[in-house]
Amino acid sequence: MAAYTVKVDWDRGGADFLGGKYFREHAWRFDGGLSVPASPSPFNVAPPYSNPSNVDPEEAFVAAVSSCHMLTFLYLAYQQGVEVDSYRDEAVGVMRRNESGYPYVGVVTLHPNVTYGGAQPPAPAPAVEERLHHLAHEQCIIANSIRSEVVVKPSGRGR
Repeated sequence: MAAYTVKVDWDRGGADFLGGKYFREHAWRFDGGLSVPASPSPFNVAPPYSNPSNVDPEEAFVAAVSSCHMLTFLYLAYQQGVEVDSYRDEAVGVMRRNESGYPYVGVVTLHPNVTYGGAQPPAPAPAVEERLHHLAHEQCIIANSIRSEVVVKPSGRGR
């Protein structure tokens, strides 16, 4: 099985750590060389100790769920001969509290809007699209790796 490595880099930079006045900006470094500026969510740590323009772990989590679902959906559509022209999603993660009162991303709702191409037919029947989303959810590695509820609500606007 594959193993995935991400380097997370943070330095105090001389800030007052023990006084709680330290910046939480950091970098995620991926194996392909990409470095992504990261920060806690401003909902969790107020600026200036967080940076709202950076990616926060909760956003990245929601993006990972959405991206995995999309990639699995595209693969399944390809396998079934359904030509996809575009796939857009505006995924939303909502925080909840667990049994101990700690926050977590309790539900991720995907809103995929898929447009189709090809000659025969230009768009699959709604039941076919629904089945592709169902299978994509079942087979998505990220969805299978989390305890959060993941809801898929296709917009149906791309038809």
